[in-house]
Amino acid sequence: MTLIYATGDLILERPDATALLRAAAPVLAEGDVVVGHLEVPHTTASEVMTTDVPARPAPPSALDAVAAAGFDVLTLAGNHVFDLGPAGIADTRRHCAERGLLTTGAGPDLEAAWEPAVVEHGGRRVVVLSVNCVGPRETWATATKPGAAHVEVLTHYETLGANPGGPPRIHTVVEPGSLAELRRRIAGHAAADATIILALHKGLVHVPAELAAYEHEVARAAIDAGAAAVIGHHAHILKGVEVYRGRPILHGLGNFATVTGALSVTEAVPERAAWARRRAALFGFEPDPSMPEYPFHPESRNTAIAALEVGDDGAVAASLVPCRIDDDAAPVPLARDAGGGQVGEYIRRITRDAGLPNRFAWRGDRLTVETEH
Repeated sequence: MTLIYATGDLILERPDATALLRAAAPVLAEGDVVVGHLEVPHTTASEVMTTDVPARPAPPSALDAVAAAGFDVLTLAGNHVFDLGPAGIADTRRHCAERGLLTTGAGPDLEAAWEPAVVEHGGRRVVVLSVNCVGPRETWATATKPGAAHVEVLTHYETLGANPGGPPRIHTVVEPGSLAELRRRIAGHAAADATIILALHKGLVHVPAELAAYEHEVARAAIDAGAAAVIGHHAHILKGVEVYRGRPILHGLGNFATVTGALSVTEAVPERAAWARRRAALFGFEPDPSMPEYPFHPESRNTAIAALEVGDDGAVAASLVPCRIDDDAAPVPLARDAGGGQVGEYIRRITRDAGLPNRFAWRGDRLTVETEH
């Protein structure tokens, strides 16, 4: 049996992130393979290469704590990976490699971005792929441009009733050619008898429970092509759990260790400050003023570590270690009778509210996902 742990987003703007990961490290140490998503470049580069809201560069030294906490693989494909341009990607990959951290999802060209992170354990070959589903287009790698592995999602806005300019019905679908390419890449690894974990940067940010149609489409296509499990990042809030063909799809693992000063209304960069001012209108919440480094939805403090147990026959059993992000923005694993039960009920609720007919059961302090319905 191989135990794979996966966490939500890592945004580490502190030079020393040890305190942020201290409580979770003993749990992560149990994993044979530990996967996290690195949300922003770790670099000293400063040239901004995005027209979207740019992330701040994170200090390379913060990766020391990531390695010490037991992470093995960091996925990079996301909407901020190209914010600091080619230097940001190259520096991040190099700083991770220097600390023994494997990366996947971004590179100097498209083939490099599609290269998986591969970990061998107990005779099993675990392949981790990372793919950006949310854009912007400037993040995409090409044959001659650094960036992320990606699929293209198309969005159509349908006017409802006699109300032009009013709230529309929104349809999303994965562009067929890029979906076929994702299937091809996964099937190639599946043919080599690998256990494939696909990390997708996807979802509706800061919105509890709701899933867009493309999220089901791309995740199920990955399972059909041979993925053992799909894990989601990007939304900065937990999403529900789906089971498809006996394989788990964790639609969004939310935040894990995420500290940033980039989304304050007092931020000096106009694009960041403007986004912060629009936050309440866009998403209906204001961050907790007592946590200035944690500008996220109050419900996002519910989080979890995903545990994927891969048996000798390749079957995958999924469970969740409930965690709560404390007042210092650190994720803290919880026993069921010490707050974990409430986080577990939150996971049940958002899964139900998303229309996912999934069932859970407690096994000690872990919330298990029933894969046979």
